[in-house]
Amino acid sequence: MEPARRLRGARADVAGRTAEATAAAVLEAEGWVLLGRRLRTPAGELDLVAERDGLLAFIEVKARPSLAAAAAALGSRQRARLLAAAECWLAEHPGQGAAGIRFDVLLVAADGTVRRVADAFRLGDV
Repeated sequence: MEPARRLRGARADVAGRTAEATAAAVLEAEGWVLLGRRLRTPAGELDLVAERDGLLAFIEVKARPSLAAAAAALGSRQRARLLAAAECWLAEHPGQGAAGIRFDVLLVAADGTVRRVADAFRLGDV
């Protein structure tokens, strides 16, 4: 792999981990209990899984220079992958989500601004 590409990848990884840490802190401040970070399943990775009052949320974190750019970064193929990964996770944790399950997207801008899109998509949307 060429050095410039490796450097871009390393920077993207650091930015992603930083954004996920920021998102996790926001969730915990709002009373969510984090059940996992960067969870690998056979269908793909889940950035964050959290629960509050029995409501289970699978959370995708998108970090971009602006909130608008972050919002535009989640396409239909990725939503389908997230749904499949959530199904894998739920198969291993059948007692979770007694009050419901949803998919949230946390947008993180370069200036540290965070915005949540609660219930961002559903099975029929993909």
